[in-house]
Amino acid sequence: CHPVPKPESRIEVCDLSPCPPRWKVTPAGPCSSSCGLGLAVQLVTCVQIHQGKEIVLEESLCPVAEKPLTSIPCVIRMCSYEWSFSEWTECSASCGNGIQTRQDFCLNPLTRKHVSPIFCRHFPKAIVVRGCSAGPCPEQAVGTGSHGAELQTVTPTTHLTTAAMAKEMRYKDLDLPPSSVPAVPQEQTKETSGGVCGRLFLNATGVINMTGLESSDCTVAIGRPLGEEITVSVLESSLNCSAGEVVLFSGRMMWRTGCRKLPLSLINSRTNTLIVKQRVLLPGNGIILQYNSRNATKKYYQDCDRQLFGPQGEIVNPVQLPGQRQEAVCRTFINVAPRHRIAIRALYTDLGNESNQTHFNYILVRDVSTMKTMVFHGKQQFFWQSTGSQAEIEFHE
Repeated sequence: CHPVPKPESRIEVCDLSPCPPRWKVTPAGPCSSSCGLGLAVQLVTCVQIHQGKEIVLEESLCPVAEKPLTSIPCVIRMCSYEWSFSEWTECSASCGNGIQTRQDFCLNPLTRKHVSPIFCRHFPKAIVVRGCSAGPCPEQAVGTGSHGAELQTVTPTTHLTTAAMAKEMRYKDLDLPPSSVPAVPQEQTKETSGGVCGRLFLNATGVINMTGLESSDCTVAIGRPLGEEITVSVLESSLNCSAGEVVLFSGRMMWRTGCRKLPLSLINSRTNTLIVKQRVLLPGNGIILQYNSRNATKKYYQDCDRQLFGPQGEIVNPVQLPGQRQEAVCRTFINVAPRHRIAIRALYTDLGNESNQTHFNYILVRDVSTMKTMVFHGKQQFFWQSTGSQAEIEFHE
């Protein structure tokens, strides 16, 4: 440029009007829990850039609707929680048959401290009510009451004898493959996001697209026959972790939540059912997951257990194994689509006259979503409804 005349140096004034106020988020602090789901606190301030400098302003000057969350979910590592129990109470009856109860609580085995029951809600739990016998009464009277009968009593419209009812309620195999459940529509291999929420998927494998949903909360369920387990891998994730968006994976023997690094994770249900619940705040965000089923590595059920996926079915107990005396507690697992609920109606019940002085015959019904249990015995005909889409029935000899 030497031969060319050099122009004069000059300074021109640029636009010095301040930038509009905006929210500033500092890096999140440590997680409030050493394992499992916790909260990390982050500092959110209203700032403005003025003449190249950052000035802190009153929060009212920033758009309130766009303010980021001050607490975000975090998981350092998964905890291995377990149910623990108090001692059994004394028998409720001074003579004859009664019940005993005990209190359950969720325990962190690392710290041996009680934690919220939500951390144990998807783990198998032993009974909290059992029968007891305080010996024969001087004058045993035949009672008409039934312990634990807190639900509506149903009177059948037609009377059937014991033999006729047993013949009418012939056993049907409840461990059905998906192709044998005509009332539950089969899902396609790949699902669009429009009608995914609230559905139950019964195929051996599939892709579920949970992005672009209008609802902030979306729940799907995956079910397979007993003896299989489900694995899920996240193909894509557009969740905004800093805004508090999160996805929860829950089964009978596992509970996991997270947001960051989801595409690198592989989730194993360890049983034949899995529920995926997604919570988003910004429209269009979500995950795309692929699920597969395989033979379970460990047996998590009894030979007399049954699985029912609905939408309706018949349960007959006991399920006598050929040449064997029934020793185990037989269970029936009921899983329906997350948008549905479960109703159980006892058509015929006969649990004997309590001739066995050491055991008490009863039926235990558990609402898995709340872990609340109800106990029925005697000849009680009952009607029970769930608060969620999962229920378990235990038949105790």
